[in-house]
Amino acid sequence: MCVNASLVKAIALTLTLAPQPLSQAIFRRIYEQILEQGIATPAQIHSPPRLPSYEELHLVHDPEYVHLFSTCQLDDERVRRIGFGTAATRSPVMHGLAVNTAGGTHHAFPAHGSGYCILNDLAVTTEVLLAEGLVRRVLILDLDVHQGDGTAFIFRDRPDVFTLSVHSSSNFPTRKQRSTLDVALPDGTPDGPYLARVGDLLPRVLRDFAPDIVLYDAGVDPHAADALGRLALSDEGLARRERLVLDTCLGFDVPVAGYVGGGYDTDLDVLAGRHLHLHRAAAELWLQYGLE
Repeated sequence: MCVNASLVKAIALTLTLAPQPLSQAIFRRIYEQILEQGIATPAQIHSPPRLPSYEELHLVHDPEYVHLFSTCQLDDERVRRIGFGTAATRSPVMHGLAVNTAGGTHHAFPAHGSGYCILNDLAVTTEVLLAEGLVRRVLILDLDVHQGDGTAFIFRDRPDVFTLSVHSSSNFPTRKQRSTLDVALPDGTPDGPYLARVGDLLPRVLRDFAPDIVLYDAGVDPHAADALGRLALSDEGLARRERLVLDTCLGFDVPVAGYVGGGYDTDLDVLAGRHLHLHRAAAELWLQYGLE
């Protein structure tokens, strides 16, 4: 099924998890800087009308696990595996392009959380879109420095979901799952080789798999100065990556929803600045493609 980007009204669920004590502050700072820098206006920012329903969460997650989480009854072992976090928002992809100010919780498994992720927003979004018949094929593009192991596990052997993960070979998780396509990069990979791999792979997957929508985890932890990353992208490299991904998807007439993913720095303004490359690229391409 080929869906015109301007006609798609797909649902993007963003379950905002907390990867570090300052995480809630960083999400607020991203939002503030979007407005302060004129990247978007308040009228362009969608406030979700409701939280994801239990029925939607159960499309991916074990009902008992969801119940224990929602009633604050997770045992110590499950809490330890998660790392921490909470909150949820919902945002529609209208006219082919939307980006979130949080999300990308790719380490959560059906019955347990991991890597600071409680519920897998990418997986829930995918299952809702498929269940409602809005799409038939979904590409989950994960460029966070850590492999999206939860997402890969959830959609193993699923012909209607393609999981593409480009990540550090030697970083968390130690035990990696099998994505549809995994690209493990060596420590210290800089802008040139990194962007070349993404620029080569993404068009091929879009052409061969022909997804109806792309869910993009735009983690900024591949940055050279990231506290938990092992790659070596520059600020310019991140900016080029975001434009490359969004432009490529829109060029194939495929709607794309962006999630901020991981990123770790004690300076909130510096970290927010890295994340804003995604929103700035989206704003520019929104105008370029006439998506208003």
